[in-house]
Amino acid sequence: MPFPKKSNYLYKNMRKTKQRFSAGIAAPAFVVMGWLGMTFLPGTNAIAVTTGDYRACASRLLRAGITAEAAASVCARALRPRDLSSCVAEIEDETEIAAVEALSTCIRAWRPEDVGACVVGISKNTEAGNQVLDKQLLNRTILSNCGLSLLPRRYAQCVVGLRLQIDNLAPTQAINTCIDASNYVSNYLPTFIPANRTENTIFQPSFPTQPIPNNQVPNNQNSQ
Repeated sequence: MPFPKKSNYLYKNMRKTKQRFSAGIAAPAFVVMGWLGMTFLPGTNAIAVTTGDYRACASRLLRAGITAEAAASVCARALRPRDLSSCVAEIEDETEIAAVEALSTCIRAWRPEDVGACVVGISKNTEAGNQVLDKQLLNRTILSNCGLSLLPRRYAQCVVGLRLQIDNLAPTQAINTCIDASNYVSNYLPTFIPANRTENTIFQPSFPTQPIPNNQVPNNQNSQ
Protein backbone atom coordinates (compact mmCIF):
# COMPACT_ATOMS: atom_id res chain seq x y z
CA MET A 1 0.00 0.00 0.00
CA PRO A 2 1.68 3.21 -1.10
CA PHE A 3 2.05 5.99 1.40
CA PRO A 4 0.54 9.32 0.61
CA LYS A 5 2.82 12.19 -0.19
CA LYS A 6 2.23 13.72 3.20
CA SER A 7 3.42 10.54 4.93
CA ASN A 8 6.58 10.42 2.80
CA TYR A 9 7.32 13.99 3.67
CA LEU A 10 6.98 13.29 7.40
CA TYR A 11 9.15 10.17 7.08
CA LYS A 12 11.96 12.08 5.37
CA ASN A 13 11.83 14.82 8.02
CA MET A 14 12.01 12.24 10.79
CA ARG A 15 15.07 10.62 9.19
CA LYS A 16 16.82 13.98 8.84
CA THR A 17 16.04 14.84 12.46
CA LYS A 18 17.38 11.48 13.62
CA GLN A 19 20.59 11.91 11.63
CA ARG A 20 21.16 15.40 13.02
CA PHE A 21 20.50 14.18 16.55
CA SER A 22 22.94 11.27 16.12
CA ALA A 23 25.61 13.59 14.75
CA GLY A 24 25.07 15.97 17.65
CA ILE A 25 25.70 13.18 20.13
CA ALA A 26 28.61 11.61 18.25
CA ALA A 27 30.63 14.82 17.99
CA PRO A 28 30.84 15.47 21.75
CA ALA A 29 31.49 11.76 22.28
CA PHE A 30 34.52 11.86 19.99
CA VAL A 31 35.72 15.01 21.72
CA VAL A 32 35.45 13.35 25.14
CA MET A 33 37.22 10.23 23.88
CA GLY A 34 40.02 12.34 22.45
CA TRP A 35 40.36 14.24 25.71
CA LEU A 36 40.51 11.01 27.67
CA GLY A 37 43.18 9.71 25.35
CA MET A 38 45.29 12.83 25.67
CA THR A 39 44.84 12.91 29.43
CA PHE A 40 45.38 9.32 30.45
CA LEU A 41 47.45 7.68 27.74
CA PRO A 42 50.68 9.51 28.66
CA GLY A 43 50.13 8.37 32.22
CA THR A 44 50.67 4.79 31.12
CA ASN A 45 54.33 5.51 30.41
CA ALA A 46 54.68 7.30 33.75
CA ILE A 47 53.17 4.31 35.57
CA ALA A 48 55.52 1.96 33.74
CA VAL A 49 58.54 4.03 34.78
CA THR A 50 57.31 4.23 38.36
CA THR A 51 56.72 0.48 38.41
CA GLY A 52 60.30 -0.02 37.26
CA ASP A 53 61.55 2.24 40.04
CA TYR A 54 59.72 0.22 42.66
CA ARG A 55 61.01 -3.04 41.20
CA ALA A 56 64.58 -1.72 41.18
CA CYS A 57 64.20 -0.50 44.75
CA ALA A 58 62.98 -3.85 46.04
CA SER A 59 65.56 -5.80 44.03
CA ARG A 60 68.58 -3.82 45.23
CA LEU A 61 67.44 -3.80 48.85
CA LEU A 62 66.92 -7.55 48.82
CA ARG A 63 70.41 -8.07 47.37
CA ALA A 64 71.82 -5.82 50.09
CA GLY A 65 70.38 -8.08 52.78
CA ILE A 66 67.22 -6.18 53.70
CA THR A 67 64.26 -8.41 54.55
CA ALA A 68 61.37 -8.66 52.12
CA GLU A 69 58.94 -7.07 54.56
CA ALA A 70 61.22 -4.11 55.27
CA ALA A 71 62.04 -3.65 51.58
CA ALA A 72 58.36 -3.58 50.65
CA SER A 73 57.56 -1.08 53.40
CA VAL A 74 60.33 1.43 52.68
CA CYS A 75 60.04 1.23 48.89
CA ALA A 76 56.31 1.87 49.13
CA ARG A 77 56.86 4.95 51.31
CA ALA A 78 59.82 6.36 49.39
CA LEU A 79 59.39 9.45 47.24
CA ARG A 80 62.25 8.28 45.00
CA PRO A 81 62.37 4.49 45.34
CA ARG A 82 65.27 3.93 42.95
CA ASP A 83 67.38 6.62 44.63
CA LEU A 84 66.61 5.14 48.03
CA SER A 85 67.92 1.72 47.04
CA SER A 86 70.96 3.31 45.38
CA CYS A 87 71.77 5.13 48.62
CA VAL A 88 71.63 1.93 50.66
CA ALA A 89 73.50 -0.19 48.12
CA GLU A 90 76.27 2.37 47.61
CA ILE A 91 76.90 2.76 51.33
CA GLU A 92 76.79 -1.00 51.91
CA ASP A 93 79.18 -1.71 49.00
CA GLU A 94 81.71 1.10 49.50
CA THR A 95 81.91 1.39 53.30
CA GLU A 96 81.89 -0.77 56.42
CA ILE A 97 78.37 0.42 57.32
CA ALA A 98 75.68 -2.26 57.29
CA ALA A 99 72.75 -1.95 54.93
CA VAL A 100 70.24 -1.89 57.78
CA GLU A 101 71.96 1.12 59.37
CA ALA A 102 72.20 2.89 56.02
CA LEU A 103 68.52 2.26 55.33
CA SER A 104 67.38 4.10 58.46
CA THR A 105 69.19 7.24 57.25
CA CYS A 106 68.46 6.98 53.53
CA ILE A 107 64.70 6.60 54.05
CA ARG A 108 64.54 9.96 55.87
CA ALA A 109 66.58 11.86 53.28
CA TRP A 110 64.99 14.23 50.77
CA ARG A 111 67.69 13.31 48.22
CA PRO A 112 68.99 9.87 49.15
CA GLU A 113 71.58 9.78 46.37
CA ASP A 114 73.28 12.86 47.86
CA VAL A 115 73.38 11.23 51.29
CA GLY A 116 74.96 8.11 49.81
CA ALA A 117 77.62 10.14 48.02
CA CYS A 118 78.31 12.08 51.22
CA VAL A 119 78.80 8.98 53.35
CA VAL A 120 81.01 7.24 50.80
CA GLY A 121 83.13 10.33 50.14
CA ILE A 122 83.89 11.03 53.79
CA SER A 123 84.42 7.35 54.64
CA LYS A 124 87.00 6.90 51.89
CA ASN A 125 88.84 10.01 53.05
CA THR A 126 88.99 8.91 56.68
CA GLU A 127 89.64 5.18 56.28
CA ALA A 128 93.43 5.58 56.05
CA GLY A 129 95.65 6.60 58.95
CA ASN A 130 95.78 5.91 62.67
CA GLN A 131 93.87 8.97 63.85
CA VAL A 132 90.60 7.06 64.35
CA LEU A 133 90.25 5.20 67.64
CA ASP A 134 86.70 3.91 67.19
CA LYS A 135 85.90 3.23 63.54
CA GLN A 136 82.31 2.15 64.22
CA LEU A 137 81.58 5.33 66.15
CA LEU A 138 83.07 7.38 63.33
CA ASN A 139 80.92 5.57 60.76
CA ARG A 140 77.77 6.24 62.78
CA THR A 141 78.74 9.90 63.07
CA ILE A 142 79.34 10.20 59.33
CA LEU A 143 76.03 8.52 58.57
CA SER A 144 74.14 10.71 61.02
CA ASN A 145 75.73 13.99 59.91
CA CYS A 146 75.22 13.30 56.21
CA GLY A 147 71.58 12.56 56.94
CA LEU A 148 71.14 15.74 58.99
CA SER A 149 72.91 18.09 56.58
CA LEU A 150 70.72 20.12 54.24
CA LEU A 151 73.48 19.94 51.61
CA PRO A 152 75.13 16.53 52.03
CA ARG A 153 77.46 16.81 49.03
CA ARG A 154 78.76 20.19 50.15
CA TYR A 155 79.21 18.88 53.67
CA ALA A 156 81.35 16.03 52.33
CA GLN A 157 83.37 18.48 50.23
CA CYS A 158 84.00 20.54 53.36
CA VAL A 159 85.31 17.56 55.31
CA VAL A 160 87.48 16.21 52.51
CA GLY A 161 88.80 19.63 51.49
CA LEU A 162 89.87 20.60 55.00
CA ARG A 163 91.62 17.29 55.60
CA LEU A 164 93.46 17.46 52.28
CA GLN A 165 94.80 20.93 52.98
CA ILE A 166 95.35 20.93 56.75
CA ASP A 167 97.99 18.52 58.02
CA ASN A 168 97.13 16.25 60.94
CA LEU A 169 93.50 17.39 61.05
CA ALA A 170 91.66 14.58 62.79
CA PRO A 171 88.64 13.15 60.98
CA THR A 172 86.40 13.76 63.99
CA GLN A 173 87.46 17.40 64.17
CA ALA A 174 86.79 17.98 60.47
CA ILE A 175 83.43 16.22 60.66
CA ASN A 176 82.27 18.24 63.66
CA THR A 177 83.63 21.54 62.32
CA CYS A 178 81.84 21.23 58.99
CA ILE A 179 78.51 20.16 60.50
CA ASP A 180 78.67 23.09 62.95
CA ALA A 181 79.31 25.49 60.07
CA SER A 182 76.33 24.16 58.14
CA ASN A 183 74.03 25.12 61.01
CA TYR A 184 74.61 28.84 60.47
CA VAL A 185 72.19 29.15 57.59
CA SER A 186 70.49 32.14 59.19
CA ASN A 187 73.61 34.27 58.67
CA TYR A 188 72.79 34.39 54.96
CA LEU A 189 69.36 35.87 55.53
CA PRO A 190 68.95 39.65 55.31
CA THR A 191 67.96 41.45 58.49
CA PHE A 192 65.65 43.94 56.72
CA ILE A 193 66.80 46.66 59.16
CA PRO A 194 67.84 49.98 57.53
CA ALA A 195 71.50 50.85 58.02
CA ASN A 196 70.75 54.44 59.11
CA ARG A 197 68.15 53.47 61.70
CA THR A 198 68.70 55.04 65.12
CA GLU A 199 68.28 53.07 68.31
CA ASN A 200 65.55 55.13 70.00
CA THR A 201 63.52 56.33 67.07
CA ILE A 202 59.86 56.32 68.11
CA PHE A 203 57.09 57.37 65.82
CA GLN A 204 54.77 59.83 67.58
CA PRO A 205 51.88 61.13 65.47
CA SER A 206 50.65 64.65 66.22
CA PHE A 207 46.94 65.32 66.54
CA PRO A 208 45.14 68.52 67.66
CA THR A 209 44.46 68.20 71.37
CA GLN A 210 42.75 71.55 72.07
CA PRO A 211 39.37 70.79 73.73
CA ILE A 212 36.11 72.16 72.36
CA PRO A 213 34.43 74.68 74.72
CA ASN A 214 31.20 73.56 76.31
CA ASN A 215 29.18 76.41 74.81
CA GLN A 216 30.45 75.75 71.30
CA VAL A 217 28.42 73.22 69.38
CA PRO A 218 29.73 71.72 66.15
CA ASN A 219 28.03 72.85 62.95
CA ASN A 220 26.81 69.36 62.09
CA GLN A 221 24.74 69.32 65.30
CA ASN A 222 23.22 72.78 64.66
CA SER A 223 21.74 71.59 61.41
CA GLN A 224 19.81 68.85 63.17
